[in-house]
Amino acid sequence: MSAPSVGAASVVMDPFGTAALRAAVLDSWAGSPTRFREDANAEEDLRLGGYADAWFVELAQNAADAARAAGQRGRLRVQVVDGELWVANTGVPLDAAGVAALASLRASAKRDDPGSVGRFGVGFAGVLAVSDAPRVVSTAGAVAFSARRTAEAVAALPGPAAELARRDEPPVLRLVWPVDERPTAGFDTEVRLPVRPGVDLHALLAQARAGAPDLLLALPDIVEIAVGDDVLTRVDGPGPGEVSIGGRRWLLARQDGTHAADDALTQATEERSRRDWTACWALPLTADGSPDPLSEDVLHAPTAAAERLALPARLIATVPLEPDRRRVRPGPATDRVLAGAAQAYLDLVRAVAPLQRLALVPEPGFPRSELDGRLRQLLLDALRTAAWLPAATGAELVPGRAEWLDLPGADLPGAPLPGLLAEAGFDRLLAPMATSAGPAALAELGVHRLSAAELVTRLFGVERPAAWWRALYAELAPIADTVPGLVDELRALPVPLADGRVAAGPATVLLPPEDGTDAARAVQHIAALALPGLHVADAAAVHPLLSRLGATVADPAGLLEHPALTEAVERSVDDAEAGLDTGPLAEAVLELVAELGSAPAGLAALALPDREGRPARADELMLPDAALRPLLAADVPLDVLDEGLATRVPRSALTAVGVVDGFAVVTDEEPVSPDHDLDDEERWWDSLDAPPTRLVAVRDLDLVADDAWPAALALLGAVRETRAAVMAPGSYTAWWLGRHARLGGRRPGHWRLPTAEALAALYDPPPTPGDTPGVLDDEALLTAIGVRADLSITDTAVAADLLARLVDPERHPDVALVADAHEALAEAVAVGRVRSADLDMPEQVRALDGSVANVDVAMVLDAPWLAAVLPAGELVTGGDPVALAELLDLPAASEIVAADVEGPGRTVRWAEISDVVVACHTLGVPVPPGELALHDELWVVVRRPASGRFKVLSWRDASGRWHAADPLRALLGLLTEDEAVG
Repeated sequence: MSAPSVGAASVVMDPFGTAALRAAVLDSWAGSPTRFREDANAEEDLRLGGYADAWFVELAQNAADAARAAGQRGRLRVQVVDGELWVANTGVPLDAAGVAALASLRASAKRDDPGSVGRFGVGFAGVLAVSDAPRVVSTAGAVAFSARRTAEAVAALPGPAAELARRDEPPVLRLVWPVDERPTAGFDTEVRLPVRPGVDLHALLAQARAGAPDLLLALPDIVEIAVGDDVLTRVDGPGPGEVSIGGRRWLLARQDGTHAADDALTQATEERSRRDWTACWALPLTADGSPDPLSEDVLHAPTAAAERLALPARLIATVPLEPDRRRVRPGPATDRVLAGAAQAYLDLVRAVAPLQRLALVPEPGFPRSELDGRLRQLLLDALRTAAWLPAATGAELVPGRAEWLDLPGADLPGAPLPGLLAEAGFDRLLAPMATSAGPAALAELGVHRLSAAELVTRLFGVERPAAWWRALYAELAPIADTVPGLVDELRALPVPLADGRVAAGPATVLLPPEDGTDAARAVQHIAALALPGLHVADAAAVHPLLSRLGATVADPAGLLEHPALTEAVERSVDDAEAGLDTGPLAEAVLELVAELGSAPAGLAALALPDREGRPARADELMLPDAALRPLLAADVPLDVLDEGLATRVPRSALTAVGVVDGFAVVTDEEPVSPDHDLDDEERWWDSLDAPPTRLVAVRDLDLVADDAWPAALALLGAVRETRAAVMAPGSYTAWWLGRHARLGGRRPGHWRLPTAEALAALYDPPPTPGDTPGVLDDEALLTAIGVRADLSITDTAVAADLLARLVDPERHPDVALVADAHEALAEAVAVGRVRSADLDMPEQVRALDGSVANVDVAMVLDAPWLAAVLPAGELVTGGDPVALAELLDLPAASEIVAADVEGPGRTVRWAEISDVVVACHTLGVPVPPGELALHDELWVVVRRPASGRFKVLSWRDASGRWHAADPLRALLGLLTEDEAVG
């Protein structure tokens, strides 16, 4: 449709009285050329300044007002027709007041319309950047503006003409003419813009397409904008409070109000009557309805202003603006609208799904404008004081009373950890809400940060089932793997125990063995005792994280040696005597011992009932059918164990804790002192050359009755462990038995082995016991405890016993046995096993001829040749003469005898005597060097101990020279002398 020429001669109807409007303006310009200049300057400012790119926005606002005035939802259409840009809209058509407002400066026809968008009366000036001859075509009439016709009209006015000569063009929008045109069918008003030279129509269409979505959002009275062939609509929904524009969803929250009269007086006169205000937030949504926050935007009032904002949602508000509609005008009215906007924002936040609300918290950063900073503060203040943050419990929290869990992954949607904690009373804990703002936004709101260390501290006092704790550990475990230092903070985690208590930290906790095993049941029974310091985790709470944090598996051996259990056992008798029930402790310990098969020594103090029901230490009780029972002395402080307990509990478990059955063995792999509660242990320890490196000893030997030792020895020898304890080198047990055991009422050393016949003249075999005859057959055991297999002397007591036996007139040892006995005694003195000063020497000794001699006449034969001149009944021989003389306190024969050889004899070299050479070779000794004196008959004259002349076979004189009637006898004496010297 072509535009008619405004200069045509045909008569055009003038329904709006444009002629009068033109005449008034021209008169004013003619009367005041300055007024022309002012109008031109004002319009030029609008065209070049605040409204340079606002043509589409301003026309859309007018369309919105027209639709609202008509009480309908408006439509807007932009198209290019015959090289012109046409913008058509539905709604109330043009009227005279509107035309007057178009042709005036800052005199809006909508001043008294409180709901209109336009308010300054200058918005239409936005078209001047596009066209200098705009036309407004309406179903009620049409008008046109024209720079050319205005210039022609002022040419006859000297003042305005002169001013026009200084300008590019006159003010276009002051003179208006009627035209004869009709709007496009289906529309009520259409603005037709012949474009200025150089203006790109396609760019204008693109500008309109780009701006259409924002305008449909900002101007709810318009529901459709068509640009060319593209049609964009505004549709309510799909969710409550939502609109969809071109497929994009927006969530809206609105607040309306009325300015107070005093506040209205602070606004421009043209706006004072418009006291209603509105503030609307528009939040972009994704296709699934989730928030899609903005990062950069501008204030819309309701269309875009120049105030930059960086808030998650768009603010569309009737904020007072400067005349160029770019900046907010400060004042009480602005304050009121912004305060309302803050409340509307809170409504917007609450309209969002709870777990997505944190996305609407303004991100910290530098404000984009003064308004941005002010709005940010208002929004944060509103958010800080209202309940809107979703708690893990499902409630809504005021940020100042909320907490966020500062653990990786705990803020991810669906993370179960906050919910778990909420079950335990952490009702201020936020539900997981992952956002880009994250901790920074929460800090802005004043939400308390709940650190791992604080969480651990606050978990104390939580009462939840064990399964809840296991779930908690399962959630913390993967976090502990990723956060440096978190493991150390978690080391104080509470751990629920099997007895209902809670331990402070896994490092003090023992984990039960795998459920269903005998060990697990035994450990659980120990745990149920609730012993102070003994912490066994509830099996339902066990998780691998506890092991990583220091918990260890409660193996039976370790549990039996646990200090808490040891202490409970040690005081159990006192507790039982005080009236406490120690039965569960005993049952649990015995069950654990039965599972393990052994027990540490400390469990001997365990309180068990005797057959009268009285408590006693385990090691002070014996089994009703104990093998040791018939062997014990009458005054032994051992009571009989309760028969019911003995029947119910495995025998091995009872004996392991010390209940007496047979003989028990004490083992210490690294003994450091005689502290094993063994009889006479300190004296045995002191008798050793060096402390033992290992101790294996039989206990309770001191309880055996003296007449029961044959049976006791048989029992000791029959059991592998006790037999080994007796036979061990340096054995305490053998040492003790050698001193305290009794056979026939005597110590074992009083007797000889039945097979030791060589000792029969001095020692007797032990009497054969009627009930245990076989004990005499175990000669290895008898030897170990001191029954004699030979004449060895171990100590002073044995030496004294042998000396007494030697002079016993009822005994008749032969010369060889006596000599062997004296040799053994001498050797014991020589090596220091026996000190002669420690012996009470008998008044008699056994002489060389087998008789018993008085010590006053006896002497030790220290030189064999002297025996030829001394009575055999006075000589004692055997072993080292010096040591034997010291032991028996006797003089040596060489000290007593004084004698001289008769005659010098014949000097002969030893090597010349054939019998001597043959004898030496036979004996394997070298032939003696030197010489000896041979006599056909050798006589010596004795002066002491008694005078006399004796014929002898060999003799060594005082000078050391050998004399001999029999050279072999002299050789024997020489060799004996050399051996003694050696």
